Amino acid sequence: MPAVPGGTDNRRPAEQPPAPPAARRLGIGPLLAILLACWLVPFAANAVHAAWLLPPVILLGTASLLRSGRTLLDRMMLALALLAGLTCATGLLFTVWPWGLHPVPVTGLALTVLTLAAVLSRRAPRLPRPSWSDLATLAVAALAAGYLATPYLRADTFGQRLNLAMVGEDNGRHPALFDVIGRLGGYLFLDADTARENIFSGLVHYPQGWHFTTALLDGFLRSAGDPPTGARLMDHYVLWCLLTFAGLLLALSWAAQHVAGPLHPLRRLVLIVAVAALALGTELPRLLVAGYPSETFGLSLSAILVALVVRPLNRLREQLLLVGALLIGIGFSYYLFLFPTGAMVLCWLIADRRRLRARPGTVAAIAVPTAALAPLIPLLGLLVAGQSEALAAPGGTPPVETYNTMLGLGAVVVAAILVRTNLAESTWRRYLVTLGVGLLFSASMAAVNLANGTQPAYYFGKTAHLVIAVLIIGAAAPARLLPVPAQSTDSEPRRRPITGALPAVATAALVTLAVLAGTGVLGWTGGYFHRTGSNGTWAKDWASRDVRNITRSASVTSIAYRNYPAIPGTVTLVVDKQGLQGYRESIFLSAMQGTSGQTEPGIYFRIYDEPARTAEILRRVPRPLRLIVADPAAQRAIDGALTADPTLRDGLTLVPLKPATAR
Repeated sequence: MPAVPGGTDNRRPAEQPPAPPAARRLGIGPLLAILLACWLVPFAANAVHAAWLLPPVILLGTASLLRSGRTLLDRMMLALALLAGLTCATGLLFTVWPWGLHPVPVTGLALTVLTLAAVLSRRAPRLPRPSWSDLATLAVAALAAGYLATPYLRADTFGQRLNLAMVGEDNGRHPALFDVIGRLGGYLFLDADTARENIFSGLVHYPQGWHFTTALLDGFLRSAGDPPTGARLMDHYVLWCLLTFAGLLLALSWAAQHVAGPLHPLRRLVLIVAVAALALGTELPRLLVAGYPSETFGLSLSAILVALVVRPLNRLREQLLLVGALLIGIGFSYYLFLFPTGAMVLCWLIADRRRLRARPGTVAAIAVPTAALAPLIPLLGLLVAGQSEALAAPGGTPPVETYNTMLGLGAVVVAAILVRTNLAESTWRRYLVTLGVGLLFSASMAAVNLANGTQPAYYFGKTAHLVIAVLIIGAAAPARLLPVPAQSTDSEPRRRPITGALPAVATAALVTLAVLAGTGVLGWTGGYFHRTGSNGTWAKDWASRDVRNITRSASVTSIAYRNYPAIPGTVTLVVDKQGLQGYRESIFLSAMQGTSGQTEPGIYFRIYDEPARTAEILRRVPRPLRLIVADPAAQRAIDGALTADPTLRDGLTLVPLKPATAR
């Protein structure tokens, strides 16, 4: 990776006024008063059920103490990235201290740390003014996220919302993690024995950074009220999934603008729209549809990290702190991305080694906790839970769709970088290195699949998502080549503003329309970068779903949840005509009832054909057992198993699914 003199390309312009002098140190009296307020304010906010205001206060406070970034959005995105990583790390403390995830002590600690940081650094809280590009970025990201949220917004009943969630099987497991972490008050792997009593054992060592973060924030939303259960649990979970994907859209847009550096407003506007169109037109909306919130969260952090590696911040301390926090957040939330992003960071460390040598103490102070915490979850998963076997898992999107995106978008981005205007800047040479690292990691995952006798599949698709995100960030390269209105000079006659700007504006409009059509956001086809079986994009197919058309599985699950509440000490499962139907219905029902730990023996085994699956459930599941019979064929399977072995009747209760309409 080529070195950059001074460590960054976006150095402060000479005409920018100097920074104001450092703030005076507070006296002991005012400092004690502020520290007292750090605890009284969250206590009062929680008492009046306004704890939801506290996270924005912490975010603004963090952003006000940073000094990197030229706009308010820059500062807020850097603060979000820092808080995301630090939240994952401090979750270890919150898990073992006596207050769990209660908003008052969490906020009190956060505000105390911010106050002490301000005093020690002698930084007065200060925020830059918002710019038009900040508003445009937020507006476009909100429109794109709102477009993907339309099915849930059009759903009038819980049955319709559950039907949407059940499109992705993983949406039956992630709510259970979200629920149990909120109820137990921390990471599950720190008390594995207790966790196994409450949740499927395969999730005890699953990366829980996203689940912990959202469970923590959900406590603020409820002002420490009772954790949501049942239908409310699913609704809260879906809300956080939608917000997480909105965060991914915002992270990609910000990262592309950060990598691009100073841009003409016309180029910046085209880039903002192009990033949103590419995010909607590629496979990325599948993360929301299929229920991959952990990957979405990890991909958001990875996008910000890529931007900081490609174009480092001027302030080395903040650069190191953010890189360390992002690596920890990635390791805790979706550690598959830790390997390529760690390699990218290593390339940056080598490239900026001279700059780093000037601050050995800072480097060591940040590197040590990062090296200890970032690989913690991967080591637990690989060495304790044996998760490395999952790398060869089959399934996923057909690779040809992924290849179309990687090759098509990659060709455009690389061609734009090779133009002298871009390649002359070391930023883009760094970008090519990060892109190469991502491609190499994706190719390695494909090789693992091929070595195991399968086509590149599930986890190859995950690594391809990272490559696609890097390529979307790289859309900044062609955006920098767009023509802009010529500025009048003393040597040239002044042009009329409208006449002079018309060619550049027309070109930008045509390019924008071409991007919208090419990504399938506009038009009747799915665009170039991704096509589903219906010749539409993932986003279009999802947003145009008929929410009134509830599948049988969603109807069965909704009726079973409403009519058969959980019975303490009794395992409740659904058996249906087909084994896979009963499997999915039991997963979602147990998540809503908070019984996924008890139902594990009757759900997670490799027999899906009936009547063999029902017979195996009767043999495996400890009593008392209640089976909700959703189909006459399931009743016949039960009768056959009981006839073959009458001892299986002990402790067994059979209840027919009451015919009703899901609501």
